[in-house]
Amino acid sequence: MTEAVIPNGCPSGEVAENGYFKKGCNPLAQTGRSKLQNQRASLNQQIIKQMRMRAGAENLLKATSNNKVRDMVLLELSYVNANLQRLMEQLEGLNSSVEVYQNVHGSVSIPLIPLGLKETKDVDFTGPFKDFILEHYSEDGASYQDEIDDLMDLRKACRTPSRNDAGVELLSNYFSQLSLLESRFYSPNRQMGIFFTWYDSFTGVPVCQQNMSLEKASVLFNIGALYTQIGTRSDRQTRTGLEEAITAFQRSSGVLHHLKETFTHTPSYDMSPAMLSMLIKMMLAQVQECLFEKLALPGIRNEFFNLIRMAQEAAKVGEVYDQVHQSMIQMPIKDNVPFFWSTMAQVKTQHYRSLAHYFISTALLDHQINPSDDEDKQEKALSQLYDAMPDGRSPLDILRQKDERRHIGKAHLKRAIIGQEEALRIQGLCRHLRKLDMLNNILQASHKRSLSKFEQYDNEDEFTDYMDAPDIISKTEQKAEMEVPASIKVKVKDIFHRLGPLSVFSAKQRWTAPRTVRLKLEDRDLGFTLKGDAPVQIQSLDPLCYAAEDGLKEGDYLVAVGDTDCKWMGVSDVMKLLKDVDEEGIDIKVVSMMDSSSQPMPAKSATYSGGLPKTYSMICLAFDDDDKNPKGRKVTKKMSFLSWGVKNKHKSASTLSLPTADYSGALPIHKPCPTFPSSYNDSALY
Repeated sequence: MTEAVIPNGCPSGEVAENGYFKKGCNPLAQTGRSKLQNQRASLNQQIIKQMRMRAGAENLLKATSNNKVRDMVLLELSYVNANLQRLMEQLEGLNSSVEVYQNVHGSVSIPLIPLGLKETKDVDFTGPFKDFILEHYSEDGASYQDEIDDLMDLRKACRTPSRNDAGVELLSNYFSQLSLLESRFYSPNRQMGIFFTWYDSFTGVPVCQQNMSLEKASVLFNIGALYTQIGTRSDRQTRTGLEEAITAFQRSSGVLHHLKETFTHTPSYDMSPAMLSMLIKMMLAQVQECLFEKLALPGIRNEFFNLIRMAQEAAKVGEVYDQVHQSMIQMPIKDNVPFFWSTMAQVKTQHYRSLAHYFISTALLDHQINPSDDEDKQEKALSQLYDAMPDGRSPLDILRQKDERRHIGKAHLKRAIIGQEEALRIQGLCRHLRKLDMLNNILQASHKRSLSKFEQYDNEDEFTDYMDAPDIISKTEQKAEMEVPASIKVKVKDIFHRLGPLSVFSAKQRWTAPRTVRLKLEDRDLGFTLKGDAPVQIQSLDPLCYAAEDGLKEGDYLVAVGDTDCKWMGVSDVMKLLKDVDEEGIDIKVVSMMDSSSQPMPAKSATYSGGLPKTYSMICLAFDDDDKNPKGRKVTKKMSFLSWGVKNKHKSASTLSLPTADYSGALPIHKPCPTFPSSYNDSALY
């Protein structure tokens, strides 16, 4: 699939007149990626519907003692649980659809795993923001309709970011705006009544909160996910494309690490510390894989030291993927991570370890020490390859004796063949992996190459004296590292700039309504002086001047002179407006700061997280998208939807090149999904 727009009522590259399509975002673009996201959004809605039905049925079970009713409800619950299981299977299939995200021009590499974007509901800021502007800032909220529309358009655009730097910039701009909005509108003494709803990327469970933390964390997650999609889209058959992929995955891991360290109590499971730690490891493993591919891109020279170096680099890739797999099979991650991911990590572990053994076997079998060779250098390289030398032999003896080199080289080759066969076996366990023709072709090519080399050196007498090749110590010249991109902390223009400087006009401050005071010149003096930056304050007020008698107080902030708003003006600019004041005078508007210490504390923010334990509630399931006032809804506490059951997972020439395969095939989105426990025990459920 490509990012090209298929005509669907909106031509490619055309920007809507109302500014909805911002920075390349176009929700009408019919790309493979957008279709996956649309399917994800549809599944999320179906999951919500089934969870509402399950919540109602379980409440009815608690409320009735009629056996006939209970039997009917139990039967209905069995159907609901089966539907939830089917929807989860389909959602996992979407997370396994990696081919859509890969580069289509040179797809001859093992696919990388991207993250899908989290889906969300639309949010209407209009009513709450207008009310807050009128109540808190004493201004007409309707006059800020354009700003509110811009904010809502920006949020809508963030649901469909383009898969490039412009998309990252769009999400980063909105993320930066959220901090400004939080300061402008989210007072510690009241709730705005705006519910932000986001869906778990792995389970589809909705999470709803009134505060900004969920919104900011989810946008940050999507920035990290978008970087992974940029990385998988890169052309890894070119040096530039590999560098782009390396940078993208490093930045993704940096964003996810920032999310893990900053938002430590997110109720959404995909942003839990355990899941984020696993995702960070997976991104860094993919960085290490791209670094290896970058070294192998020009071809691997069949030269002793180069083969030793590439063997240790390949062993490093296998090592980091093994660490990823180990983190994936730990509880509770095991129950939620796609089976496709864990099997892919296993396959890559076996594949790269086998490559390492193949390179060592080639170095030992194809090369002998010549008089011109540096024996000390070769001895040092070989001694650093193992924790302990095979059968206690010294490195120099192995290098000098042809039979020893042949013996150990064949042992490594045998381990390479066994590892490649294991990779093929593991691939066959997952039907999504079986459909990846390019992966299968690469594994088959590696296996055939090893078998062919083994046949060249096969000897029945030697085979009976087979030995186990030792493990290869991993080593890399460039370790994968996280990179926190500067783009997540970009400077943006405050959408609600007209409300005044944020340092003064924030939600934490309380103000009187603007008062109109008449200024008149008396003996060429206004009766006060001004101080400070924008906005200026009244100081040294003469209590007998005309303005003081009209209500002006020392410490008041000057917000308007005549019809001119001066919230952003300094002393010199305000003095220019006041220089022409005469005996007739001019009206000014001032505000006074109020003591906010006596304001009542708000009630706790309602939070829904699909039945996660502790204080989370089912408030989101009680109303549809069109419901406007969820505050009065009765809330019922639910068991964790994330506790669905435990999955039953099974476990050459002078220049060498990595085997490759052409891109073909498509991924299905079906996978057997295990049963899961309900909130009660009854055989009728199964």
